[in-house]
Amino acid sequence: MTASATSDIIARAVEVLKENDQGAYTIPTKGLYPFQWNWDSCLTALGLAHYDEARAWTEIETLFAHQWPDGMVPHIVFHVWSDGYFPGPEVWQTGRPTATSGITQPAVAGFAVRRLFDRARDKKLAAERARALLPKIDAWHRWFYENRDPGGEGLVAIIHPWESGRDNSIDWDDAFERVPTEGVEPYTRRDTLHADPAHRPTQQQYDRYIWLLQHFRGLGWDNARLHDASPFQVVDPGFNAILIRASTDLADLAQALGETGIASANRARAEKGLAAMERLWSEAHGQYLCLDRVTGKLIDSASVGGILPAFAAIPGARTAALAATVERLAGRAGYVVPSHDPDDPRFDAKRYWRGPVWLVVNYMISDGLADAGHNDAARRITQSSLNLIRESGFAEYYDPLTGDPLGGGRFTWTAAMVIEFLREAPLLPSPLVGEGGSAR
Repeated sequence: MTASATSDIIARAVEVLKENDQGAYTIPTKGLYPFQWNWDSCLTALGLAHYDEARAWTEIETLFAHQWPDGMVPHIVFHVWSDGYFPGPEVWQTGRPTATSGITQPAVAGFAVRRLFDRARDKKLAAERARALLPKIDAWHRWFYENRDPGGEGLVAIIHPWESGRDNSIDWDDAFERVPTEGVEPYTRRDTLHADPAHRPTQQQYDRYIWLLQHFRGLGWDNARLHDASPFQVVDPGFNAILIRASTDLADLAQALGETGIASANRARAEKGLAAMERLWSEAHGQYLCLDRVTGKLIDSASVGGILPAFAAIPGARTAALAATVERLAGRAGYVVPSHDPDDPRFDAKRYWRGPVWLVVNYMISDGLADAGHNDAARRITQSSLNLIRESGFAEYYDPLTGDPLGGGRFTWTAAMVIEFLREAPLLPSPLVGEGGSAR
């Protein structure tokens, strides 16, 4: 890719970031998502740092300003009133000074903060901002293992599909059947007013999402009780890999800043988690699988959640197998990495997390593969991702077979990830054709 082409794409990505910037936080996109989302913000900060380091730190600080006293960082902060999203604060009723949701999301903050620190041009500013965030992120990590790993196994469970970030993944189907739909209060969805209903979770899935929300609300959002009270308890390898990577990065950053207690605690969490991840490995699938904690059995569902562990420091043989899985998927999809294996009859190319490609996941997988020396697979993901941008713009997600843009448009973290891809691999050949996508 030429320097001018790279500059043009980055300039267009920056336009999207600035368009969705609310001053101290960004929204994912106008209309569909009018509030601050947890892992969106942390990854968006990497893009913001491209042109404003101070603003990038503020993004994460704003999120952590609404951390709960027990350490949880909620998945949504409702900074302003808007009727464009359901369920809003009047449904969650968490009783926070600034309204928030009552569940969390993937703990990517530790990774993002370390990356901001390592790249910082203003090292003094970075040290000040990072040092203030260290104990807050450490408290969140501690919260996970205290509240979502009651048996001390080293792996945490999600208790609502929204916590995974992969809301309607095929991974959840069987466990989600245990969640009732009776007694759900009447509601009107807002997402289908902004996006094609055929691209969104089904109504029955939404009924179950809301049943869980009401159930937890009835327990007063007491995190000490919610795990055992939930009929949905799933150990997601991708979710855990992000937490393990964040713990490792936080440990390294804390060590560099002289916070040895935080460093040792997070390194111990990461080491225990990596050892426990072996329980989730599937030789037959060449990747990790989710574990249903209620039944104690692995879930036979080969999704991108089982490839995401490349993001953590998993054993070399496992990373090699994941790289091979990415290459295999590239032979079945026009664009990688699909959120589910196209060979599975449950695959749906256009419905949210049941098939489409998400650049944020691509970024984490390619980052991990590149760190492990699997440069060809990492480069394939990067090139495929940039092909999608060139052909279909900054969409929320994409059809892995056709490259069609899906979901919301002019999406913040998609733009941020494009800047990251171009920062990490600016010299891909032009035109972007051949590996993981074709020119039109």
